[in-house]
Amino acid sequence: MLTKKDFDAAYKAVHQVTLETKLVYSDFFSEQSGNHVYLKPENLQRTGAYKVRGAYYKISTLSEEDRKKGLITASAGNHAQGVAYAAKHFGCKATIVMPTTTPLIKVNRTKSLGAEVVLYGDVYDEACEHALKLADEHGYTFIHPFDDPDVATGQGTIAMEIIQELPLVDYILVPIGGGGLATGVSTLAKLINPKIKVIGVEPAGANCMQVSLKSGTVTTLPAVNTIADGTAVKTPGKNIFPYIQKNIDDVITVRDDELIVAFLDMVENHKMIVENSGLLTVAAAKQLKCKDKNVACILSGGNMDIITMSSVVQQGLIMRDRIFTVSVLLPDKPGELARVSETIAACQGNVIKLEHNQFVAVNRSAQVELRITLEAFGSDHKNQIMDSLEKGGYQPKIVRTSL
Repeated sequence: MLTKKDFDAAYKAVHQVTLETKLVYSDFFSEQSGNHVYLKPENLQRTGAYKVRGAYYKISTLSEEDRKKGLITASAGNHAQGVAYAAKHFGCKATIVMPTTTPLIKVNRTKSLGAEVVLYGDVYDEACEHALKLADEHGYTFIHPFDDPDVATGQGTIAMEIIQELPLVDYILVPIGGGGLATGVSTLAKLINPKIKVIGVEPAGANCMQVSLKSGTVTTLPAVNTIADGTAVKTPGKNIFPYIQKNIDDVITVRDDELIVAFLDMVENHKMIVENSGLLTVAAAKQLKCKDKNVACILSGGNMDIITMSSVVQQGLIMRDRIFTVSVLLPDKPGELARVSETIAACQGNVIKLEHNQFVAVNRSAQVELRITLEAFGSDHKNQIMDSLEKGGYQPKIVRTSL
């Protein structure tokens, strides 16, 4: 079993390469949840995620002979960069197998650290199977992203930092993919103070740990479907599962739409970019049934490509009624478009896009469709615009917004 001595050794090792990520108190998430919420911003860590901790510590424990064989791992991105960074530090070759769906920013950053990248499979599990095959073929030393007690010990140094800075912490919320981070954090937290509650958070579409804990054995999901690519794992770690069973107090799941809202909340209130997996904990904070407790939310990473970011922002604005599309039917004659525009302008609505369909009815002079995509201040403003259009003699209908 992992001991406090193991974590002390890992803490000493990883502090040679990690950045200091001080807790950030969040007025916004505290008010939302009714607790005192502190953010552990590992999105600001070297390589943009906590994974450098476990990767570096694991590689530091290897013999020179094992390092010379070359290292290989499978990762959706963050562990990849951690291994690539550590391999560069120790002067050894690294091969990283990444799913073909990995965001471009993670692929490019891994390459920039000197690692060879192989794209294979649609999800982490398929990439991992291929990496193990390559390890057998070439004699590489495999560095597992989560199912390794040494890797988990390195990740657990986060708990030591949280408790040093916030000794009266009551809850630590930790994202779960395969379970390495949750293993390290929960095990060390319980060793230091058994009263601390450690809550794991998974995407609803990739809740392999929750299912496994309920069944009492490691269980493989038939498929995963989530925008939280860093935690899109079908099978949790077998070697670390006993630690999770012993030390995790509960597992909460979060839907993708909740992550989208959390992204906007984080950007607007803390001016930080946090990837979807890293947002699991703040999205879950409002689900806690406790009040007035000290809650630490681990923001596990911030490696998010611009295209994904753009999509999340657009969907978030639509979900908040900041952008919406309305359809109105009107006669095809001069002045009608201007009258609709004047009605919207009087309510301070801002038109983004217009689509004029003259073929919605056989007699187009009697009826054409106008689809208007608008910016609004929120739901109340949206309803005000809709009411004004209705009073103007139109019959406005909300339709699916497509930007």
